[in-house]
Amino acid sequence: MTETKKLLGDERRAYILSLLQNNGRTYTGSELAKLTNVSRQIIVGDITLLKAKNEPILATSQGYIYLSPSKPALYEKIVACNHGPERTEEELNLFVDNGVTVKDVKIEHPVYGDLTASILVSNRKEVQQFMKKIAHTNASYLSQLTEGIHLHTISASSERILKEAEEALKSAKFLIED
Repeated sequence: MTETKKLLGDERRAYILSLLQNNGRTYTGSELAKLTNVSRQIIVGDITLLKAKNEPILATSQGYIYLSPSKPALYEKIVACNHGPERTEEELNLFVDNGVTVKDVKIEHPVYGDLTASILVSNRKEVQQFMKKIAHTNASYLSQLTEGIHLHTISASSERILKEAEEALKSAKFLIED
């Protein structure tokens, strides 16, 4: 694909879908914009249209990813955490150092109800990228809306790994106890 040719409408969306489905990696809106010679805002609209057609595309802090049903089944759990924004990187590193993927963060907002944001970090490099993006955009953490209380959906290849990660977070005083 040459950068000089501007792809239009359906052809562009088919190309974006093909990239996401076949390459198994994330693409930022800027990368997709450059590849199709359109603005990032056009890409955002394209992704929205593809999602409206039930394409399993997820927007993450690292970019867009296609959720392939062929991925191995993982064990999942939701954990309740509480900490200030200054401990976010420590918390995420504890998860990934124990072999866990942090899929999302959820809060219960008094007006909007449940709010969920995708995180999808599985290693320290992805945690660093997430933290840099927060700093670069000066974005707030969802948990700041709830004085630090939030949920994470975590996944791993075994229940034992989930349990070990949970114990590490309990020792570091991140988990909300029953």
